[in-house]
Amino acid sequence: MRSNKKAFGLRPWMQMKKSRQLYLLLLIPLAYIILFCYVPMYGATLAFKEFNPAAGILGSSWVGLKHFARFFNSPSCWSVIKNTFVLGALNLIISLPFPIILAISLNECKHRLINKTVQMVTYAPYFISTVIMVALLMQWSSINGGLFNNILGLFGRDPVNLFGDAKYFRPVYILSNIWQFTGFNSIIYLAALSSVDVSMYEAAKVDGASKLQKIWFIDLPSILPTIIILLILNAGQIMNLGFDKVYLMQNQLNVQVSEIIATYTYKVGLLDLDFSYSTAIGLLNSVVNVILLFSVNLFSRKISENSLW
Repeated sequence: MRSNKKAFGLRPWMQMKKSRQLYLLLLIPLAYIILFCYVPMYGATLAFKEFNPAAGILGSSWVGLKHFARFFNSPSCWSVIKNTFVLGALNLIISLPFPIILAISLNECKHRLINKTVQMVTYAPYFISTVIMVALLMQWSSINGGLFNNILGLFGRDPVNLFGDAKYFRPVYILSNIWQFTGFNSIIYLAALSSVDVSMYEAAKVDGASKLQKIWFIDLPSILPTIIILLILNAGQIMNLGFDKVYLMQNQLNVQVSEIIATYTYKVGLLDLDFSYSTAIGLLNSVVNVILLFSVNLFSRKISENSLW
């Protein structure tokens, strides 16, 4: 009996020894995750300290929840939280259907040349630098000779300053995101559609189903688990909007709607050198993202059979 237990205990080590090359390869991404994802978490303790560069993180005095209270009592707190949540939620809800529609359209298109051309055109914006993307938007929306205002002029409309009016900031941001990410985000839906059983399409064809009926009763139910999983993951990132694009589009004329947590943290942390305060805001933002992730996952598990865990 002891020999059997001993043999059973050694078996995993023997298997690891046989696959030692694979485990050695695993060490590289594991080291990357530890060094760049977990070790920096130590810096989160700054949120509970009054950082002194001379004393360092360990030597800085402990102040508890002082910086969190300071943020909630600041005049910018609720406007920054509101701007971040509204922009993130609208971006998620409005942009969600576009990659799904594109993936289904490409899946239905049987003309190889058209299919490849559309894929190339829709994927290309994803690889454009954010700086170049915003520069293009500014040129196209320029009052003096911009493409957008030239088109408006053809219809007898007055020029519109898209970057100089706060009410246009969110539509421009969301529409540019749709243009930039729809093609790339459709890849995972195309992969899910490629795994659909061909016999289901053949059965639908025999039953006389139209293309719309095949999409509604075969394609959408087949990719529904993928849609829900991606929705849950993206819901956990609602408050984690990209800093670079918002900051580049921001100016004094639209700052009342474009000031989000990421840009506010940058200004108070790096420009004002208030590291502890900015760390507290960033940590609070991460906690809210985790709460949203768990909440949406729980809701999905209650109404459907699909969830992350």
